[in-house]
Amino acid sequence: MTLRLISWNLAGMRAAIKKGLFDFMEKDKADIYCFQEVKAKADQVPLLDCPRGYRQFWNPAAKAGYSGVATFTKIEPKSVIIGDRDNDWDDEGRVIITKFDEFTLLNVYFPNGQRDLGRLDFKMKFYNYFLKYIDDLRDRGEKVIFCGDVNTAHTEIDLARPKDNAKTSGFLPIERAWMDKLVAHNWTDTYRLINNNKIEYSWWSQRSGARPKNVGWRIDYFFIDKKLESKITDAFILTDVYGSDHCPIGIEIKL
Repeated sequence: MTLRLISWNLAGMRAAIKKGLFDFMEKDKADIYCFQEVKAKADQVPLLDCPRGYRQFWNPAAKAGYSGVATFTKIEPKSVIIGDRDNDWDDEGRVIITKFDEFTLLNVYFPNGQRDLGRLDFKMKFYNYFLKYIDDLRDRGEKVIFCGDVNTAHTEIDLARPKDNAKTSGFLPIERAWMDKLVAHNWTDTYRLINNNKIEYSWWSQRSGARPKNVGWRIDYFFIDKKLESKITDAFILTDVYGSDHCPIGIEIKL
């Protein structure tokens, strides 16, 4: 059995629906969609035309119109965890964990450090807690996949202008060092696993016509436990799909 998983920061689900989200889902037919930055609660979203067959799990932020994640899945999970009581994931709607027979999937919207670096400490605290969390899941024998907007480009080939952004949150040495640590802990970037040094981006600034010029960043990822590498049959970025300042990314995994 091969499953198709898609992750997409929507920059607002209501706006994305108006721009064709459900049409995309109807054609794409993924088994699981992990959406970030939905910026709404389920009862605020016009879901009537959503393709049928998806179970929906939502973790909205306490603050209206902010953050939030949602997972739509054709496969019924055996358990679902919304956020975590030990930190403020619940308040900002940053994590949904769906556990299936074959794997555990974390849909995550990682914090942004902000241009003035005002949330960098919060972001790094979240990063460090999260790495310990997924390491602990793996140590308990769970086969872990996580995806979402990580809000950091890992290497120089992951953004169009690395030198210009060396002091910008999203490409700071401390943030990239955490990505290095993630890989050192045997977590695999599926896009690089399949595509080697291919250059594609998943996010473009809305200023200065960045997307038509392809001046972008690859900050959206699917990571897996290194032991699952042989199960990944494809990893891709759907750069021709519009509807947000991000585009969808995905993997296909054979179980």
